[in-house]
Amino acid sequence: MIAVAGKGDASVVQVARDFRITESCLQRWLKIADLEDGLAAPTSSDRRGRCADESVELRELGRRNKLLEQENEILRRATAYFARDVLPK
Repeated sequence: MIAVAGKGDASVVQVARDFRITESCLQRWLKIADLEDGLAAPTSSDRRGRCADESVELRELGRRNKLLEQENEILRRATAYFARDVLPK
């Protein structure tokens, strides 16, 4: 989608309609793509938006990490429990 809009064969409005997304959404994605490719300098609002996005992602990753640690602990205890019955005394 970004590549299609970046070619310039069709307007941003037309590409957005073709992909059934809003024009503002496509413009935002194009802006992000330009920032990632180094074609545009980040503005202060981009930095704030990106920081907010990163903090949300960081919280989600923290939750996910906690869940995985709990699952690991359960599996470790289950393994120890079942190994207890298998090992000779």
